[in-house]
Amino acid sequence: MSKSPRPNSGLHPDSLLAHAGGGFDPATGAVVPPIQTATTFVRDEDYAPIRSGHIYSRDSNDLYLKAEKLIATLEDGTESRLFASGMAAIAAVVRSVKPGGTLLVQSGIYWGTTLFLRKHCARNNIALVEADASNFDKIHDEVSITKPDMVWLEVPSNPYLKVADIVRISKLCKTHGALLAVDATAATPLILKPLALGADLVMHSATKALNGHSDILGGVVSTSDPDSEAWSFICEERQIAGAILGSFEAWLLLRGLRTLALRVERMNKNTMALAKSLENHPKIDAVLYPGLPGHPHHDLAKSQMTGGFGSLMSIQVKGGKDEALRVAGSLDVFQRATSLGGTESLVEHRFTIEGDVTNVPENLLRLSVGIEHEADLISDLEQALTSI
Repeated sequence: MSKSPRPNSGLHPDSLLAHAGGGFDPATGAVVPPIQTATTFVRDEDYAPIRSGHIYSRDSNDLYLKAEKLIATLEDGTESRLFASGMAAIAAVVRSVKPGGTLLVQSGIYWGTTLFLRKHCARNNIALVEADASNFDKIHDEVSITKPDMVWLEVPSNPYLKVADIVRISKLCKTHGALLAVDATAATPLILKPLALGADLVMHSATKALNGHSDILGGVVSTSDPDSEAWSFICEERQIAGAILGSFEAWLLLRGLRTLALRVERMNKNTMALAKSLENHPKIDAVLYPGLPGHPHHDLAKSQMTGGFGSLMSIQVKGGKDEALRVAGSLDVFQRATSLGGTESLVEHRFTIEGDVTNVPENLLRLSVGIEHEADLISDLEQALTSI
């Protein structure tokens, strides 16, 4: 007789990930979970669900539950909720700030987030304050004066790789009654655990490293306080508004999570090697990466991050837009594409994407470092820099 899968409490995160959260399929014994494509579930003669909680697939899906439980464990949290994209997850969190409220957001973060927040707040009578959260004195003054309902951080920030002090900002938020939400997409839960540092909510674009294969859109929000008003709103928003993953996408996310530990280890190693190789390059003005001792937030990053500093970095090429584009155009291993966290290394000229409105430097190239051999990545950048 087959036995039910045993619980995996106490296992190292690497082991949990390797088994996609643990356990086999009790119905078939399969080591890979099945994809349930049904949108609705039958009831018995008394009109009770055949299986408790399974009514309609918008919020009843075993693949969601399996992935959410695994991610919550990685986050040192209690609960997680999957969304159809990273932006859908962000939107659900931000909509918990009511009209007439105030949102304080870190400046110089992912442009898609900033643009959404500006438009959303303008349409819904929410005061939006933007401040450099990597400068604690500035964020302290802004929180003390504006008394925001929520503070939104991105650690490390994209594309400037700034690092905000989550512990100190969390204490500041609690003093003034503000929720603290942290987008930790660039770090992954294996490197940075904002909930353990005092954040109320942590968000990831699952499109990026969690999936790691550039083949799904997804987002996830996690908390340590499932009884909070904000978490209740986020769960209701997911269920009622319906910004959910499809079953196949949830399955792909679980498949990608199986190799997260290995990918993160290789990507961190590659990024550090690449950053060191470019740090003193004569054709590079600056390397933006918190893993370098010369980075202004290196000590803070070391105190908050474990096992590495992430696979996102930016470089500023000597010259301007033309020189940066020439370097990007000369790369062979790095692909010219928008995203981060995948197995393949990508390069993006942020000014071309964002334009004048964001003030991103014209000579900045954002690099998402993948799992290729580090020597090939270093060689590719070196040969591309000979074009200027």
